[in-house]
Amino acid sequence: MRVINVFIFLCLITFEVLGQKKEQPNFIIIIADDAAWDDSGVYGNDMVQTPNINKLGEEGLVFDNAFLTTSSCSPSRCSILTGRYPHSTGAPELHMPLPEDQLLFAGELQKVGYYTVAAGKYHIGPPRKDFDKIYGHQVSGCEYWIQALEERPKDQPFFMWLASKDPHRSYEENIIPNPHDPKQVKVPPYLPDNDSVRKDLALYYDEIARLDSYLGKVMEALKEQGVDENTMVIYMTDNGRPFPRDKTRLYDSGIKTPFIVRWPNQVKPGRTAAMISSIDIAPTFCELAGAALPKAFQGISFASVLEDADHKGRDYIVGEHNWHDYQAYERALRTDKFLYIRNEFPYLNASPPADAVSSISYQEMIRLHNEAELEKIQMDCFVLSRPKEELYDVLSDPFQLNNLAMDDTYAKVLAEMRSKLDTWKKEFEDELPKDYTPDGFNRWTGKRIR
Repeated sequence: MRVINVFIFLCLITFEVLGQKKEQPNFIIIIADDAAWDDSGVYGNDMVQTPNINKLGEEGLVFDNAFLTTSSCSPSRCSILTGRYPHSTGAPELHMPLPEDQLLFAGELQKVGYYTVAAGKYHIGPPRKDFDKIYGHQVSGCEYWIQALEERPKDQPFFMWLASKDPHRSYEENIIPNPHDPKQVKVPPYLPDNDSVRKDLALYYDEIARLDSYLGKVMEALKEQGVDENTMVIYMTDNGRPFPRDKTRLYDSGIKTPFIVRWPNQVKPGRTAAMISSIDIAPTFCELAGAALPKAFQGISFASVLEDADHKGRDYIVGEHNWHDYQAYERALRTDKFLYIRNEFPYLNASPPADAVSSISYQEMIRLHNEAELEKIQMDCFVLSRPKEELYDVLSDPFQLNNLAMDDTYAKVLAEMRSKLDTWKKEFEDELPKDYTPDGFNRWTGKRIR
């Protein structure tokens, strides 16, 4: 009898322990504005001054295959916050306000006790009740990050959306103590290597460095407050660098994102090849916080990757290019080996966004093009007509410069990628818009035309 009683007592203790509510983690997303995935030391570019991002990478889990759903500012942010593809959010194009009926994961976190904040570049439309407090921004977008941390209720778990404006154009000189030397920048092969492009890239590097300094201040504040161990910090971007063939494009230079997760209590430092999409953040946070997973979410939790970095993650991701200054409708499907792009408007040239069109880099490229001095791999933005389909071997061709869509050797791969994209389009009800939004800017000067 005593044995039975002891057994029951031990069971009750066990259930009580198992039933204890785990401490909810805090969440912070530090999101850059127009930063390339590989422009930091942790991703191989030692020319950029990013000591704090590098440290975050040393202390956290670095994702080498994280992707965005689009390479366009506001649609990308709406997609992240709703856990839905851009065409599903009701705000697929630049500057479209997010409809009120779209759920934000911040609101779902509120339901389980979280204090939620947005600080910096908001860019999703009118203020939402999903955020308990919204701080504005000045020059860099990072000015109120520390204030937000200091003013939070200390008796609640928190989620903070810390959104920088750096390194979005336009650029100014001498914004950091030690400006980057144009001679020391890395020029992608699809851009001409000349003084104009190097100067432009150096100014872009300066803004990344300014963002990096604020990221460092956030990490210091978390340690001072004694909450850094149980705070999951993510560093990422909303789209690629604001240069030709980067921002608004569906190559890795447009939709691949730096993605570092630091959470000392749960995540081991290292690197992972797991493939994830930015719409996966919403279900991941809700799962870890103990919140319900709304049916509206279209993402897949990557909590299993945080537990085991060898977990494969997704089989593929899908990216969209909708209107961003110029008429567009492209879709991309990316696996660990191939990138497939389908373009519904091949008769239009692949113009970069208007702010990049007016940049010194692109105006120099236009001059070189007119003088027939651009290399073939630098002609992408000037090609008419463009191919309707593109296929790239991302392992042998990391910059995606050699289109294999017409190569019979890859006919089977092309058919498989087509089929997967068609299946995705059907599953997520993605259709070509009946009413196209026309160009809002001149494709050669960047000046507004409507």
